[in-house]
Amino acid sequence: MSDLNQTKKHMEKALEHLRLEFSKLRVGRATTSMVEGVKVEVYGSAMTLKEVAALGIPDARTITIQPWDRSVIADIEKGILAANLGLTPINDGKLIRINLPPLTEDRRKDFVKQIKKFGEDGKVTVRNARRDAMDSFKEADDKSEDEVRRLQDEIQKSTDQFIAEIDRLVDAKSKEVMTL
Repeated sequence: MSDLNQTKKHMEKALEHLRLEFSKLRVGRATTSMVEGVKVEVYGSAMTLKEVAALGIPDARTITIQPWDRSVIADIEKGILAANLGLTPINDGKLIRINLPPLTEDRRKDFVKQIKKFGEDGKVTVRNARRDAMDSFKEADDKSEDEVRRLQDEIQKSTDQFIAEIDRLVDAKSKEVMTL
C-alpha cells in the first residue's frame, strides 16, 4: 500500500513542478516569481533576489525590486542581467524597476508551444510513476492476483485524474496567454 501513496506523491510532485514552470513563464503579466529565484552575488556569497530585496507588482506590466541594503543595488542589477531572462532592469538609485513589454502574436504562440511542452513533460512523469508502480505490483510476491489488479486499477484512476488536471492547467494557461 505504501507503493500507492508513494506513486501518488510522485504524481503530485509532477503537478507542482508544472505549476512552478508556469509561474516562471514571462507572459506579459508581471509576477514576482519571474525574478525571485535570481541569484545575486552579495556579501561574498550567492543569495536569491527575494533574500536581499522586497519584490512588488505596482501594475500588471511592472516589477519593483527594493533592496534591504541600497549598497547592493548594482549587484542586483548585474544578477538580473546575468540570469538571461530577457528583462531590462531600470535602476533609479533606490529602486529597480522592470517593465515587461507587451507580447506579440508570434510570441504568444511560442509561449503556448512551451506551455504544451511543459504539460507533455508532466504527463510523461506521471506515466513513468504509473509504470514503476505497476512493475512493483507485478513483482510483489506477497500480493494475490486480485489485489494486484485492484492496485493497478487504483493507480490507473490516479493517473487519469492527474493527466486530466495537467490538461486543465495547460488549457487554462494557454487561454490566459492568448487573451492577455
